[in-house]
Amino acid sequence: MQTHPSDLYRKLPQVGELLHRSDFLRLQQTYSRELVAEALRSTLQELRGEINAGRHTEDSLDLELQSLSTKVAHSLRHATRPSLRPVLNATGVILQTNLGRAPLSEAAIQRIAEVARGYSNLEFDLESGERSRRDLHVERLIINVIALKSGQSPSDLAHKSAVVVNNCAAANFLALNTLAEGGEVLVSRGELVEIGGGFRVPDILRKSGAILREVGTTNRTRLSDYAAAITPQTRLILRVHRSNFRMEGFTERPALEELLDLGNRALLPVFEDQGTGCIVDLAEAGIHDESSWIQSASSDLALVACSGDKLLAGPQCGILVGSKPHLDRIRANPLFRALRVDKLTYAALEATLLAYLTATEETLPAIAMLRMPAEAIRARCVAMAERLRSTSAAMEVVETRSVVGGGTTPGASLASFAVALLPSHISETVFAANMRHLDPPVVVRIHEGRVLLDLRTIPPAEDALLTQLLRQALEPEQP
Repeated sequence: MQTHPSDLYRKLPQVGELLHRSDFLRLQQTYSRELVAEALRSTLQELRGEINAGRHTEDSLDLELQSLSTKVAHSLRHATRPSLRPVLNATGVILQTNLGRAPLSEAAIQRIAEVARGYSNLEFDLESGERSRRDLHVERLIINVIALKSGQSPSDLAHKSAVVVNNCAAANFLALNTLAEGGEVLVSRGELVEIGGGFRVPDILRKSGAILREVGTTNRTRLSDYAAAITPQTRLILRVHRSNFRMEGFTERPALEELLDLGNRALLPVFEDQGTGCIVDLAEAGIHDESSWIQSASSDLALVACSGDKLLAGPQCGILVGSKPHLDRIRANPLFRALRVDKLTYAALEATLLAYLTATEETLPAIAMLRMPAEAIRARCVAMAERLRSTSAAMEVVETRSVVGGGTTPGASLASFAVALLPSHISETVFAANMRHLDPPVVVRIHEGRVLLDLRTIPPAEDALLTQLLRQALEPEQP
């Protein structure tokens, strides 16, 4: 005889009654009573829906009720698990924007912990006991790094200043709004780029209140194009780093020195969105013709903007370096307060800049990945493949190419090696999805029907963990 739904509904216990049961009291030692109660209500509501759909008999419902605390505990773990989680990046893309770009150094992480643990002198002068400026903490370091790497002394750059905001787009917006609101900004058509997430340089420029004045053509812009476009309404000449594409063939654009000369003759500031914050010489990694932040920031440019979390290898931020009068105007802009960074960013940026000043930039993970020899990666891949020979997957060590990523070095790549896997029991796309559901998740890339794990972007200390996770994904537990 079939059990009537109303009889099954009566078997469902009350939330208040369950909260006093020993198994749910144990859950309340980890989670708040309110959270446990809400998870119970949700689980019981699911059971009511299943009963209404005719999916339960009296016996099956009894089994569900016996495992009720297990289901609620699983629900609570899922509900309280942080959404932002560490992942293992086996894609070979060093500055993977979707994965947070540059990993921070241990020194930067330690500085963050020290500053976050208590109070700090963020805007307090310990000498005078008066209020101070928060950007003073890194301004001296920024100028000293530029001086050191350009072969100058800090006194040679005494006319320069620096500020930090929350990213490079904000740095651009703030500079344009301060120096060119209501006036025209000259920019080459070939530099009107779109960056990640659909953000476009023309849109940022217009939102700043400046008027875009395009010069030249997409592939060829001459100095004469800039000169012919100058009017009494012109406030600024803008040069934009082509961050995510390379233009080849019948192309032309003036050298930065030529733009500077034109700006000096026309009494117009020249502002470069250099973008990458590159300090190290990438030629040693086989990458040539990459724009240098040091070269730009030590020049006579009125302003230079770069990102902190690209090739600078530090935290997300935007850095503006330029002449003191321009930076004083930017600091006075009310938007500067809206776009400023917090103490944790300053702490991480301090540690990152100090690595360059003390010649220990190899401690910056992104720089270490850039400099890692391909043969060292190959040896690690061979060792990992050997440890996985007993699994149910065909695998071999293959040559591949790593990329810098993050809107830098377009078209350039680094020689590398990867472990190539072909799972026997599931497709490569299902396997890649399974890897993303591990703890910690592993992000891989698929190439020509195989899963590739480029170890350039895996710290050597995590090889054993990655091997364990691969074994777990390749040999799932039998039901």
